[in-house]
Amino acid sequence: MKTPLTLLLAGVTTMGLAASACADDYITLASTTSTENSGLFNAILPQFKNATDIEVRVVAVGTGQAFEIARRGDADSLLVHDTTGEQHFVDNGYASERADVMYNDFVLIGPADDPANVREAQSAAEAFAAIAEAEAPFTSRGDDSGTNRAELRLWENAGVEPVGGWYRELGSGMGPTLNTAAAMDAYVMSDRASWLVFENRQNLTLLFEGDEVLFNQYGSLLLSEEKHPHLKHDLAGQWHKWLVSEQGQQTIADFKVDGQQLFFPNAK
Repeated sequence: MKTPLTLLLAGVTTMGLAASACADDYITLASTTSTENSGLFNAILPQFKNATDIEVRVVAVGTGQAFEIARRGDADSLLVHDTTGEQHFVDNGYASERADVMYNDFVLIGPADDPANVREAQSAAEAFAAIAEAEAPFTSRGDDSGTNRAELRLWENAGVEPVGGWYRELGSGMGPTLNTAAAMDAYVMSDRASWLVFENRQNLTLLFEGDEVLFNQYGSLLLSEEKHPHLKHDLAGQWHKWLVSEQGQQTIADFKVDGQQLFFPNAK
C-alpha cells in the first residue's frame, strides 16, 4: 500500500519529468543582427510557438560567426544572408538543405552634404568608386557578417581596395556601425531593415539604392544529422518548414515598421 508521502513523491517526480520535457521543446537559432535588431523575431516567433509549441532562442551575430557556431554544433538551425557562404556550408556537409526565405536590399547611407557625390552615381560600383576617390570617411562593419561580405564584394566590383585612413573597419554589428557613421559623418552600407529602425541618424541620409547587386537574400539551413547527431533536428525541421509555409511567409510579410515592410517572403 502506497503511503501519502509515496504518492506525493511520485506526483512530484511526474511533474518534474513533464516540466523537463516541456523545457526541451526549444531550439537555438544562430541568425543575424539585422533579423534580431529589426524586431522581426519579436513579431514572428510567437506565431511559430503558437503553431508548434516550440520556442526559438536566438543567438544574433554576424553571418560568419553564425556559420562558426553551427559548424561547432552549438546551434540547431541557421537563418543568415550570404547565399554563396550558405551553399558552401551545404557543399561541405555541414547542412543537408537550404531554402530561400525572404529578401530585402542593401542601401548606401552617408552625410546629407554628400562630399563624394554618391547621389549622382548610376551604379553601386560607381558609388563605391566615388567614395574611394574622394577618400571620404567610410565605416565598415569589418566583422565577417553577411553585410560585410557583400560590402567587400562591392568594393571588388568597383575595382577598389579599401585601405587608408578614410576606411574604418570596426568589427561591430550594424547598429554600432551606424552610430559610428553618424558620429563621424561617414558613409556606410546597411541592410534596409536596420536603417529603417535606426533612430540616431543625425546628419545621415539614404543616398543610393536600387542596383540589383544590392539584393539581400536570407536563407534557412537544416544542419547535418551526420555531423551533429545531438542537435534537435526534428524541432529544427519544423521551424525550417514553417518559415517557408504559407503561414510563415505571410507572417514575415505582415511585419512592418511605421507602415513599411522590412522583409519580403520569397520561398519557392
